Amino acid sequence: MALLGKSRDAERFARIIALTRSTAPALLPWLAKRPLQAIELAGPWPHLLAVVRWLADHPRPGIYLRQVDIPGVHSKFIEAHRAVLSELLDLALPPEVITAERTGVGQFAARYGFLDKPARIRFRVLDDRIRLLPGPTRPDITLDADSFAGLDLPLRRVFITENETNFLAFPPVAAAIVIFGAGYGWEALARAAWLARGAIHYWGDIDTHGFAILDQLRSRLEPVASFLMDRDTLMAHEAYWGEETDPVLHDLPRLTVEERALFDDLRDSRIRKKLRLEQERVGFDWVTQALDALQV
Repeated sequence: MALLGKSRDAERFARIIALTRSTAPALLPWLAKRPLQAIELAGPWPHLLAVVRWLADHPRPGIYLRQVDIPGVHSKFIEAHRAVLSELLDLALPPEVITAERTGVGQFAARYGFLDKPARIRFRVLDDRIRLLPGPTRPDITLDADSFAGLDLPLRRVFITENETNFLAFPPVAAAIVIFGAGYGWEALARAAWLARGAIHYWGDIDTHGFAILDQLRSRLEPVASFLMDRDTLMAHEAYWGEETDPVLHDLPRLTVEERALFDDLRDSRIRKKLRLEQERVGFDWVTQALDALQV
């Protein structure tokens, strides 16, 4: 039975090579490098080749992935096979039609010239005197990134928080907004150059990932100050400490001296093993006091 299985695999691989040689010979090096993966993809392989050929004929098509019309290829097929298609397309397409700086599955559409869902930014105006919409004050607003970048609000402060309850309950602050954060990924916010005219405050969890997100945000926007991510806040909320499952271990070059000292203590488990304080555990009396101190 084992020999029979190997024989069938060899036949499948031979058919894959023959089809590829006749339709997309640029992919033969990939087959030589990944024969076992190719055998696993024997079923969808003809459709994968069809996608590669379609993009070779329609470089940077400027449509959404599900608008691609290829006979026999389901509308979700490309989305489901983005990882392997990236490897194939990088071999088959000329470099000038690939946006090389867009990497990873999440950047597939941008890398190969498809339209992508617009990034959306959710925020609340914290000052009742700033009215963007008729109706309730301090509304919960969501805009696409380009529309958000086109705003020009008279702000002194911008707060970013990763927790939805903190976002919704954030207290009033003069000339300020609060943004519901996006974790790792700040390209959409970076388009709004007007944000940097005020002070930007990032409020994340006090754990290694919280500081890693802060470090990444500073690579896109500056200056950015941390908010309630300090040792005093951590020690004042010992009753609410939790455990971080998969700590960040690499160095973070954009932290301040104080932030780096706390990050090192968390990463190296000097206070307690895998210690974290989730931002939603911070009491709102503590939040109000911190805001009052900022506005003095």
